[in-house]
Amino acid sequence: MEKMKMHTPNLTDDNILKIKDLFPSVVTEARDEDGKIKLAVDFDQLRQELSDHIVEGPQERYHLNWPGKREALLTANAPIAKTLRPCREESVDFDTTKNLFIEGDNLEALKLLQETFLASIKMAYLDPPYNRKKGENLVYRDDFTGNSYEYFEQTNQISEAGEQLVANTESNGRFHSDWLNMLYPRLRIARNILSDEGVVLIAIDDSETSNVIQLCNEVFGENNFVGTLIWKNVTDNNPTNVAIEHESIHIYAKSKLQLENVWKSSVSAIKDALIEVGNTLSQQFPSQDELQAEYTKWFRENKSQLGPLDRYKYIDHGGVYTGSQSVHNPGSEGYRYDVLHPDTGMPCKEPLMGYRFPKETMDKLLASGKILFGSDENKIIELKVYAHEYKDKLSSVFELDGRTGPYDLKTLFPEAKKVFSNPKPVQLLKKLASFCTHDDAVCVDLFAGSSTLSQAVMELNAEQGSSRRFISIQYPEKIEPTTKDAKEALAFCESSGTKPYISEISKERIRRAGEKVRGSGHHKDWNKDVGFRVLKIDTSNMADVYYRPDEIKQGDLLATVSNIKEGRDNPEDLLFQVLLDWGVDLTLPIEKKSIRGKDVYFVDQNALVACFDTGVTEELVKEIAGHAPLRVVFKDNGFVSDSVKINVDQVFRQLSPSTEVKSI
Repeated sequence: MEKMKMHTPNLTDDNILKIKDLFPSVVTEARDEDGKIKLAVDFDQLRQELSDHIVEGPQERYHLNWPGKREALLTANAPIAKTLRPCREESVDFDTTKNLFIEGDNLEALKLLQETFLASIKMAYLDPPYNRKKGENLVYRDDFTGNSYEYFEQTNQISEAGEQLVANTESNGRFHSDWLNMLYPRLRIARNILSDEGVVLIAIDDSETSNVIQLCNEVFGENNFVGTLIWKNVTDNNPTNVAIEHESIHIYAKSKLQLENVWKSSVSAIKDALIEVGNTLSQQFPSQDELQAEYTKWFRENKSQLGPLDRYKYIDHGGVYTGSQSVHNPGSEGYRYDVLHPDTGMPCKEPLMGYRFPKETMDKLLASGKILFGSDENKIIELKVYAHEYKDKLSSVFELDGRTGPYDLKTLFPEAKKVFSNPKPVQLLKKLASFCTHDDAVCVDLFAGSSTLSQAVMELNAEQGSSRRFISIQYPEKIEPTTKDAKEALAFCESSGTKPYISEISKERIRRAGEKVRGSGHHKDWNKDVGFRVLKIDTSNMADVYYRPDEIKQGDLLATVSNIKEGRDNPEDLLFQVLLDWGVDLTLPIEKKSIRGKDVYFVDQNALVACFDTGVTEELVKEIAGHAPLRVVFKDNGFVSDSVKINVDQVFRQLSPSTEVKSI
């Protein structure tokens, strides 16, 4: 019976195989440090393959480089033997929700999730620490510590108690390098989980924005740069040379060519619905008066669902239209000429700055019926704009008061002075998610912080009747009373009984936001999913013998009868590690059944069946095979006898030949 590997894939091996497909001559065999034969790349030959002349030494080229880059690449590709352990008591609607909250380091989370969500994420949002030079230590820290504790332990930069030993200041000579080493591997794996229509959005200030662009050009390719959004979010009263009143959001696509006719806001769906309603009613009612009356009736019933298109309250046989579009020339002197009223014959009142169209264009608009007049010449004319002419776009520069972020939290935590510093506004993330995702898309928030994206996704779903899903990832960083904001957050934790960790407040924000969304008005087709499964990163459930059997001494064999760690016999812990290893969706429904006195888990009915009990008999195996599951897994030492274990494959070949059988 084939054993499950129970660890994340080794991306270095995968990359070598990809190179082998392109350049077979550059992949050779070599011995590793243990003397075993493995595939390796002849880099001199590879350089020659990619050059049109003889390569003799290092060549000058344009690229971003920094100390530790190669180590960061190795970190991105290296496998880890860790798992995700479900936590029902901290979850909401565990059995039915499609959302996830991953508690742990986001690099490890990405490695664990990449097989399950390979090429399936539509939006990956990164709001990383901003690496500011003033050394602020906010509730959600504005330097990169707290996101890669293991790295700092290995490099002696923090103590065992988590205290920072080396500050990330300009004087340490690695101010930018350390921050890049943190972000680089995360971006590389984030690209793996993006779908062909997927995008990554990185919110950042000026301190690292140039490095982020160069880094993304390398990871995603310069041709996949979608654009930079400039968010004017605050008025800076700080007396500096330049008042900083904005942040940047850099957007890169997995494949920019795939975004055509896909990457647009949900308003486009409303636009399509208005066009369809207009076409249907126009065919049913040839009379203009009857047509407008019927559309007015429909409009009143559905106005609340139309969002920014609730101005489109008129109809003719050309379609649904709005009459509130101005014809004036903004900001400077426009064109001056007379437009005669069709009933009075008098010139209509001109806009203050004149018309924005030349007279030739106005004549064409008049001839095509695109100009709307008032009851007499005293009303300025308006431009008729049909629904099919509505241009939906995401402006590269937009204004949204950043103070609405703290206000969003205050409405959810009225008893607290402050629980997070400078959280992003819900409206900002709704704006981004509505463009980048639709229907049942999955959104990943790598630095969840205050979990604004989670609330934004729930609100969008409630408003539009969509079923977007979120995956929020946050390290359980302990809140220390080092700042006023941190002290206020700790005061909330003490008064509410919440553990003093950022991840705990993140989860509580989602719980409260979910209740708020559930209690408000919503679309009739909304599935009302405001829950989330909490999964916590931990060491593997498998004992060391599972991964390194050749290192076990003969005298220790009796102590390693089971390859599962002591204290890790919880069936759901084992089940979720199997789901990860097999790349099965971690949000599928799970049902536990008792069959012949044993607990058997059915994931999404028959997508996967697992039994981790001991004493598994051939009769139980046959009954499970009778369900014809796609996959089935048992404990390696869970069978009542060796003969039963040996016969498992034969039983499934006879009763359910398409079932894939494995053991742990």
